[in-house]
Amino acid sequence: MITIKKFVVNPIDENSFVISDSTGECVFIDPGFYYDKELSEISNYITINNLNPVKILSTHCHFDHIMGVEFIREKYKIPFQVHKDDTFLIERAIKQANMFGCKMNPLKPVDSFIEEGDKVSFGNTELEIIHVPGHSPGHLIFYNSDENFIIAGDVLFRGSIGRTDLPGGSGNYNDLISNIKNKMFSLPDETKVYCGHGHETTIGFEKNTNPFFN
Repeated sequence: MITIKKFVVNPIDENSFVISDSTGECVFIDPGFYYDKELSEISNYITINNLNPVKILSTHCHFDHIMGVEFIREKYKIPFQVHKDDTFLIERAIKQANMFGCKMNPLKPVDSFIEEGDKVSFGNTELEIIHVPGHSPGHLIFYNSDENFIIAGDVLFRGSIGRTDLPGGSGNYNDLISNIKNKMFSLPDETKVYCGHGHETTIGFEKNTNPFFN
């Protein structure tokens, strides 16, 4: 059985996730931990649940989704993996954070790249990687067909979609709409969608009610 723990963190109210299974192995997805109390909370969660972190994954590299990467990478000595097309956003993260009134320290280089068709494995769990550019060029989603969920980052929200007008010109509205329709809406309607901000939704609910597609 897979456990999905959501933490709502940083000044942008970003959703950070720890995904674990019965083996105790886990991965971090989009660790945006910023305040000291958030860093303590995530450390305590790992300790109390006797988890063994193995990887840090990024749906995309806007600053609010990577603010806790270096703390976690140093504490647990685990690799940070992203799509290569988003590496330029890491270089711009400090400037982007400043524009939103936040402070960030520089990130070290990415440890390795992942792309569509790859699989992320930990414990007895496997996540399928799907490339859904539009909100950012290298945006990925992580899909588990056994328990029917997606960690979707900022491409699709409950009743909305990701922005394509953020500073830096990395978004593309037409690409985003097309990729959601072709790559996400082809998944089963009951697929649960864990969004990068806000509440969860399902593929079927968004296909039937999201105003950007109806």
